[in-house]
Amino acid sequence: MAQSTKSDLNLDKIVSLAKRRGFVFQSSEIYGGLNGCWDYGPLGVELLRNVKDEWWKKMTLQENIEGIDASILMHPKVWEASGHVENFTDPMVDCKECKARFRADQLEDVMCPRNPNRPAIRCQQEGKFTEARQFNLMFKTFIGPVEDSSAVVYLRPETAQGIYVNYQNVIASSRQKLPFGIVQIGKAFRNEINTKNWLFRTREFEQMEMQFFVKPGTDDEWFERWRQERMQWFLDLGIRKEKLQFQRHEKHKLAHYAKDAYDIEYEFPFGWGEIEGIHNRTNFDLTRHQQYSGKSMEYFDDATKEKYIPYIIETSAGASRSFMTILVDAYAEEDTGKEIRTVLKLHPRLAPVKVAILPLVNRENMPDIARNIFNDVRKDFRAFYDDAGSIGRRYRRQDEAGTPYCVTIDSQTLQDQTVTVRERDSMQQERVSSSGILKYLQEKLKR
Repeated sequence: MAQSTKSDLNLDKIVSLAKRRGFVFQSSEIYGGLNGCWDYGPLGVELLRNVKDEWWKKMTLQENIEGIDASILMHPKVWEASGHVENFTDPMVDCKECKARFRADQLEDVMCPRNPNRPAIRCQQEGKFTEARQFNLMFKTFIGPVEDSSAVVYLRPETAQGIYVNYQNVIASSRQKLPFGIVQIGKAFRNEINTKNWLFRTREFEQMEMQFFVKPGTDDEWFERWRQERMQWFLDLGIRKEKLQFQRHEKHKLAHYAKDAYDIEYEFPFGWGEIEGIHNRTNFDLTRHQQYSGKSMEYFDDATKEKYIPYIIETSAGASRSFMTILVDAYAEEDTGKEIRTVLKLHPRLAPVKVAILPLVNRENMPDIARNIFNDVRKDFRAFYDDAGSIGRRYRRQDEAGTPYCVTIDSQTLQDQTVTVRERDSMQQERVSSSGILKYLQEKLKR
């Protein structure tokens, strides 16, 4: 059995594999790249889609959860009501010598660009930085041909507000009753002062958010329920339990809208980092939108004949951070006794390619049989056909792509119509009837 070695894992290895195998590319790389922006390649877009599909199914299979897709551009009053115009800021400082820009509250975690071994905090202590000033993280643009203050709009910094302003529309059209949730997956944009750690902090990212509307007084119970359910989702996708933890927000550090908040954190090579937030947002958002719009956000409870503004339990996961977590957690280097193999032990439901079809040699009718099997299985599963190179090299390529199964057509296939099926994690092989390969994969991949 191969021995896994993860102790020396660093982010550079993941980034290198991600580019080599087509998971993630630097945006605009031929022009030197754009800092904090990344493109998903052929395997990456499949993995990301699988992550989002798993989240969407988990949420919307429940009868009291509805989905929407709100516009990225919204009326500027939305962001005044939400507090983003006033509060969505970070403290920023500039170096007087090299002109580098930093978040003032993260100087201990970053290095001087001139001297990579020197923490930026030392430059501050030596008086090289300007005074801190607040910097709003929202991207600003303009609607229409005239660029003046009356035409200002923002790229949304979160998807939640699109749900809040549609809350009454969803109730009227879906006839949902409290408690119920609204979910959305969509792009958001934050003009981060410093991007870092690959996909972890970027300027363009995708969120998977649920806003769950409850009667005031029941919010603590629902908050705890969703906190546990969201942690279980990561565990069900195979993320190692010892790499996950809850981090509760201290009372004095809670966001202006929050009654309580927890982060789900993962232990990355650079340390613990948030991958999802669970927040009790009280009725702050709906109350503010009622005040600013003049439209009622009250809910009428038929059972009790009460009117009230619901409390909101929010679960907010980053699709790109979840993608990154899954890649990091799945990455392993194993000593096979002959070599060190690199493998992505992705959950089968997440794997971009489910099965690779490999003719041992390109002769003796093996390619024809392989093509027939390939055309058969790809109707049900994303499959990959590879006939180039030694079989060992082809196995290694599929290991790095995270493909759970490889089907090899060899000389014995010509004799008894069986094929070799190799399982990724154990590397064990078994003979299966070529006519039964689809049923075999259906059984194995339904986990």
